[in-house]
Amino acid sequence: MSILVVGSLALDSVETPFGKVDNVLGGSAVYFSVAASFFTKVHLVGVIGKDFPETHLQFLEQRGIDLQGLKQEEGKTFRWCGKYGYDLNEAHTLTTELNVFERFDPTIPLTYRNLKYIFLANIDPELQLRVLKQVNRPQVVALDTMDFWIENKLTQLKETLKLVDILIINEAEARELTQEYNLVKAARLILEQGPKTLIIKQGTYGALMFTNSSIFSAPAYPLEVTLDPTGAGDSFAGGFMGHLARSGKLNDEVIRQAIIFGSVMASFCVEQFSIERFQSLTYQEIINRFNEFLNLTCFPTV
Repeated sequence: MSILVVGSLALDSVETPFGKVDNVLGGSAVYFSVAASFFTKVHLVGVIGKDFPETHLQFLEQRGIDLQGLKQEEGKTFRWCGKYGYDLNEAHTLTTELNVFERFDPTIPLTYRNLKYIFLANIDPELQLRVLKQVNRPQVVALDTMDFWIENKLTQLKETLKLVDILIINEAEARELTQEYNLVKAARLILEQGPKTLIIKQGTYGALMFTNSSIFSAPAYPLEVTLDPTGAGDSFAGGFMGHLARSGKLNDEVIRQAIIFGSVMASFCVEQFSIERFQSLTYQEIINRFNEFLNLTCFPTV
């Protein structure tokens, strides 16, 4: 089945201890869409400015991503400039220029409104709720958010969470959302707010999955080369939702597989800057790394 994603497209400038790039392709909807496109068809809703390079649009279309819902408006594209130290789990924002993204008001094309798999990337929870009011009986709704919305629009976020099946956030966001340090307790409180499944991203330490009946822990893939962690979380979400949509199922077994596919896509993302690694990536490489995860976590019973 196809996926609808609503989120940001950006031009990023990033510096890590291992290099620096300027005005490269970024944004939550981009990383998600590219990662998910290895598994299923993706329909993207977002906004760009007149300065958005045509080559980037061509790449997205080459990946089979439907851009009917992408608007190009007068003005500049959303731009983010960030820097990482040797702790690659923490980004330091240097500048943020919302530009046309500041006026983003997502309109879902009629041809998208019956899509069954919806991913609401990190945008204003009021906009996320507005999207949900435009679609018809989706089968799975997954949502990402961030500390800014938790701090400034908590009431609206909680209203949106009531309509969400899967919430994908990081450790700090889970703790801030619940005011609870212990992640197991925090997960229980979040599941009471609406989501049936909670995925907590832990960066270089992997991911945790919580439902009312089970807990699953997946490691991060051990890499020899990590250049840029930007977009890893959105690439995780893309691999995760891509497998769910391809399978057409939402049971514990498929969700656990999806988490590993998400971890696989995140691991490829960080190997190069921006979406460079995805440009040469093959599906066979994805399957090979998925199988390597089995060896990472397999051990004999006593």
